[in-house]
Order: sequence, then structure tokens, then C-alpha cells
Amino acid sequence: MVGIKRRVLMHNPRLFLSRVGFFSKSGLLPWYTTNPPDLSQSFLGRAHKGDFTSVRVKKHPSRQKYQKKQKHFRSLEDSWQERLADVVTPLWRLSYEEQLQVKFEAQKKIIQSLESYLRVLHGVSGRVAAPHSEPIVNGYRNKSTFSVNRSPDGNPKTVGYYLGTWKDGNIVCVPCSHLKNIPEKHSQVAQNYEVFLRQSSVEPCLLFHEGGHWRELTVRTNSQGHTMAIITFHPQGLSQEELCVQKVTLRDFFTKGPGAVCELTSLYFQESTMTRCSHEQSPYQLLFGEPHIFEDLLGLKIRISPDAFFQINTAGAELLYQTIGELSGVDSNTILLDICCGTGVIGLSLAQRASQVLGIELVEQAVEDARWTAAFNGVTNCEFHAGRAEKILPQLLKLQKDEKLTVAVVNPARAGLHYQVVQAIRNCRAIHTLVFVSCKPHGGSTRNFIELCCPPNSAKKLFGEPFVLREAVPVDLFPHTPHCDLVLLFTR
Repeated sequence: MVGIKRRVLMHNPRLFLSRVGFFSKSGLLPWYTTNPPDLSQSFLGRAHKGDFTSVRVKKHPSRQKYQKKQKHFRSLEDSWQERLADVVTPLWRLSYEEQLQVKFEAQKKIIQSLESYLRVLHGVSGRVAAPHSEPIVNGYRNKSTFSVNRSPDGNPKTVGYYLGTWKDGNIVCVPCSHLKNIPEKHSQVAQNYEVFLRQSSVEPCLLFHEGGHWRELTVRTNSQGHTMAIITFHPQGLSQEELCVQKVTLRDFFTKGPGAVCELTSLYFQESTMTRCSHEQSPYQLLFGEPHIFEDLLGLKIRISPDAFFQINTAGAELLYQTIGELSGVDSNTILLDICCGTGVIGLSLAQRASQVLGIELVEQAVEDARWTAAFNGVTNCEFHAGRAEKILPQLLKLQKDEKLTVAVVNPARAGLHYQVVQAIRNCRAIHTLVFVSCKPHGGSTRNFIELCCPPNSAKKLFGEPFVLREAVPVDLFPHTPHCDLVLLFTR
């Protein structure tokens, strides 16, 4: 049975949970005796099974003084800013030390649920490590996407985040510069985009079928302060000449007009007729500035295109990738498979230790970035392949000799891995170690864990030896929110 114990003081920003031991006696749960003395027992069992978002911050003892106020606020309707903060950053009222205590309990519940599944499959053994925490707490996001819609007072040219639901028809757009995870630069660009919209003769596009053009804004920044802005625009049948007028107007606003105060490094424009549109579906058009943004990470200069995935917390990403490197055990006799690799940072950061790195990524721009980064940094033992992992991975594995040890790292989206990717990993005898990074360790990811650890199953085409979960390390990349990445080490 998995137990959690606390060995690191909360003031240590790097670790807020200690190593977790496995106990052979069934029913032995030492949590109650090893919790820090200031940790509220009211949290035990509060988190619903496998769901971080169900942790209710208002139950924390430090917030008891807020409880009566909360009811009073709700009856009078909180300010829009507070209501938005409670939705987007529900832990914002707590100190970071208190936030870590909340996540302590939520992580404990996640591990408990996962263990109950894997124990039946004999797929759990060894130890579970504790969450690593992020020392940069405020304004840590390097990417923010802002929507355009009606404000609470009805102005349709408002830039911010949504409150309400489309189902209930009560969507409003609330400015979000007050949110603790948004850096000042992102807020500045958003506020200036709103100024641009309100002086534009062209209407925003709130619903595609109702017409309008101006849509969401994405802002990317790096640690050097460089800023990329990407604005999507629904063409709605405009001619190329009419589109050109709007692009020039937008460019002039951010280069010669009031928006010049933002000092953008680059400005992109994308014509989009869908909610989300890739570069391949509709190219990002550079209106001015540099085509890429760059970041220094783990001794590498990383190139990032407007369409490429990169962890939204740069300092947290460095901690995450170091954790992956420690768990992977990659050495000179190892081939590293970096699946869902984004801009390739995980594989590139471990390339010096590995015999070879093979990366797979769906977004072509990200693959181009990974190849550029490898070439610029003199990394010669990496190959990056663009396409769906479920199509490319089986082909790559066929070329590998079983006697060559292979470590796989997977970092999928919230839905988890495609079942064919799990099959390919499970059925490749060369893969002896798997590091699974999950931003949502329930739902689809739980299904992945079970398929990786279950006995051979011909009906599911799972023929290889099952994996065993050896260690798990939560890494907090998202202060003020209940979310936390979970890095799991499987071996066989």
C-alpha cells in the first residue's frame, strides 16, 4: 500500500512532499501519523477520485475566516474580477505554502486511486516520489490566449477570459490583468488589443454564423522579454484587398500607434474559419518582426514557432525536464524515443547521454524548430519525425534491434496516448523503461496506465511483457491553480 510522508519543510521551494514508500501490509496507511502537524484533517478524502479540480480551497483552515464572507459575496455577486480569479486560479487567496498543502492532499488521492487499479494487476512496486514545486509563483506564464466577447456591461469589443457557459447562454468576457499567473507584458498587449478593437470600424467575431472578424489574441514571451503576438481573424468572405487593409491597420497600430508601447518582437495574423487552426490549415502570416521566439533552457537555445507547443512555465519546464532525465536512466547504450516531443527539448536535453534520440511530433512547425535547435546547438544524434505517433512509432520500432535498450518518454495531451501508441510501446521488447508525463493523470491516462501494466491480452493486441510502476513524481508548473503534472516511471 502506498504511503506518503513529509520530510522536507514547506519553506523549501523545490520539494513539498518527500519520498513515498510502499508498504507490504494491506491496509497500512501511515498518512495520518506522518502528515505535517499544521495540515488540516478536513482535507483527507476531500478530493474526488482522480480529479484535482474538485479540491475545495474554502475548506482549508486558513480560509475559515473567508467562509461567511464567501456566502455573503455570492449573495451579492462577487466582483467580476474575483469571480474570474476563483475560476481560473482557484487557489489565489492562499499563500503558496498553503497551496502546496492543498496539492499534497490532492496528489495523495490521485496516487491512492492509481494504486488501487495497478495493485490488482501486480503493476505497482517500488516507491512514489513527491511533488517538486515551482519557485516562480506569480506571472509565470510564457503563453496566454485571450478571447474577445461581450463584457458584463455589454461591450462586444472586450478582451479577456470567459465566465459562464455557452450551454447556459451567459458567457461574458472579463479583463484578466489581475490574475496572478498572467505576466504584465501579456496584460499590456491584451489591453492594447482591446484599444485597437474599440477604435476599429470592423466588428469582432463572437459567433461564426453571426459575422464579424476580429477574434482571439495569443501572446508568447521569453525570459529575455521578447514578445510575440498572434491575432486570429475570420475573413467572412472579404476580398484580398479588404484583408490587406485590415492587416496594415493592425500592423500600424502596433508599430506606429498606441500599441507601439508593447514593443512587440513580432506580430502574426492568421485567417481562421475554425475554433483552432494549425499553420498547415491556415498559415500564420508575419506582419512584422522576427519569425520566431527563442528561449535558453538547460544549456540549449530553443527555437519556438507560433504554432509550436512549449511548456507555459519556463522555470517549471526546466525542473520537469530535469526530473525526466533523472528517472529515465538514459546512457550511451540507450536509444531515447521522445513521443509527442513538441519542440524536442526533452530529447535534445538528454542527447549527450544517449546513443540516439528519435522524436515524434504532430505539429510540423514544432518539428522544424526541433531540427533547427539540434543543428544550432551542434546536436548530431537526433532525428525528428512529423506526423501522428500511432502511425510513425510502429514503423520506427520495426527498424530497432531488440538487443538495443530503448527508453521511451511520452508527454501526450490531456486525452492521453492513442491506443495504437500504447500497443506499439507494449509490444516492443526493446523498450525496458517508459517515462510517462501526464497533465491529467485520470481519464484517458488511467486507461493508458492499465493497458501498460495489465497481463498480455490478445483481444487488445497487447502481447509484450507488462510494465510495472516504479516511481511517480508530481511537478507543480501551475501555481494558483489545482493542476499539477505527474511524471511516472514504468519499467519491465
